[in-house]
Amino acid sequence: MTKIYVPGRSKEDWRKCLADPIKHWRTGYSAKALACAWMEDPDDFPVSVKSVFAKSQIEVFQNIEMLLAFPEYETPLPGRGRPSQSDVFVLAKSKNGLVSITVEGKVSEPFGDVVSDWKVPQSSDKQLRLKYLCDCLGLELADVDSIRYQLLHRTASALIEADRFNASSALMMVHSFSQTDEWFEDFAQFAALFGAKAEVDSIAYAKRRDDSLFPGIDLYLAWIKG
Repeated sequence: MTKIYVPGRSKEDWRKCLADPIKHWRTGYSAKALACAWMEDPDDFPVSVKSVFAKSQIEVFQNIEMLLAFPEYETPLPGRGRPSQSDVFVLAKSKNGLVSITVEGKVSEPFGDVVSDWKVPQSSDKQLRLKYLCDCLGLELADVDSIRYQLLHRTASALIEADRFNASSALMMVHSFSQTDEWFEDFAQFAALFGAKAEVDSIAYAKRRDDSLFPGIDLYLAWIKG
């Protein structure tokens, strides 16, 4: 992934960013649903997202402005293996400062393996990566065995990018296009690790311990229905 990006003007431009522009571009699946929603107005957040921001009554999300949005954005992680690839990464601005947002689009797809399954077979690279993710989030290794691995690295990515851009706030957003909110229970279980109560079309503040790698960055979690 280079540091030079080409502006997108259509859904077809978005499609070209996918790992497999043919296989992944299917009606009823998250890649196409997300692109259609976010390209309705390429200069602003989708209506469903703006609505949740406005009603949240969280100051940082009031009058928030999207500065840049990158489809299929990669955040490097330690240890051999793929980077964390957010479906969208957004750098936004509020009156409180910059906001780093990683977006995970879903229809009926799960969040991948739970950590206990992802660790098998065990390796030093997996141990290194998992320890780093837990340090980012202020979680203990023993806390995360039943948590979906994708939720860990996507949330850590929001914090990593916030630190990179000197943003004061980080948000990991699930943008779900499921009419039955499939896999919401997994998201709620993850949010509960931070003392946060997850709700559909809502933003929750994630209370983290001071021993995380990024103690000065406020972390939020959101499930938004497209």
